[in-house]
Amino acid sequence: MFVLIILFIFEESWPALRQINPARFLLDRAWHPTERLYGLLPMLSASLAASAGALLLAAPLGVASALFCRHYAPPLIARAFRWAIILLSGVPSVVLGLWGLTVIVPLIGQIEPPGASLLAGILILTLMIAPTIALTTEAALAAVPEAYWRGAAALGLSREGAIAHIVLPAARAGIAAGVLLAAARALGETMAIVMVSGNVVQTPTSLFDPVRTLTANIALEMAYATGTHRASLFVSALLLTAAILALAAAAWCLTTMRADA
Repeated sequence: MFVLIILFIFEESWPALRQINPARFLLDRAWHPTERLYGLLPMLSASLAASAGALLLAAPLGVASALFCRHYAPPLIARAFRWAIILLSGVPSVVLGLWGLTVIVPLIGQIEPPGASLLAGILILTLMIAPTIALTTEAALAAVPEAYWRGAAALGLSREGAIAHIVLPAARAGIAAGVLLAAARALGETMAIVMVSGNVVQTPTSLFDPVRTLTANIALEMAYATGTHRASLFVSALLLTAAILALAAAAWCLTTMRADA
């Protein structure tokens, strides 16, 4: 099924790739298919900026949450906190997008109108991917052998010292794999980002700029696109799929390295 999906996307992209120099998808000055301008770079940069910003916030938050659950919280609080993280990870993206549209966007709009912006997208994506990082990090911490803790205690290390110098380095491959999987989810998110980011095709120069991501562009224009315009949307899907596959492959390699170690 996976191979068939990739082949389908490539087949639908081929008319555009055959008629348009592939470099134009990155070099054209704008995205105006009716004027034969097919620049995807503004939307690609918006997608990367939103995903990178969300990772910068979600990675420390997720790792700290996992450490709290695993090594600091009393059992009852840890159990409740873990269930809260699991429930947050299962909230539909459209619900988070609706909450962001009615709460986050107006708050940002009070600082810098219009409110629907790259920053709003980053904050919503952070809420979406932080649970993934927290759960994968906790699984990685749970896989650290108990002998490491005994060795740390024999060396006279405090709990904080053992976590910083032994446990986290031992779990780093699993943590990194979780971060990469979260990045893939952020890069592929559609509905929530459509609702809060403003959907203006431009290269972001500020956190308060309205932006449109690749996924949002596909969702907004596929319903009426025809001909080369439609094929160009599949080119953007092909570009997005390649990026997500690269992240997934990197996560798999890190997980394999951890298993070999």
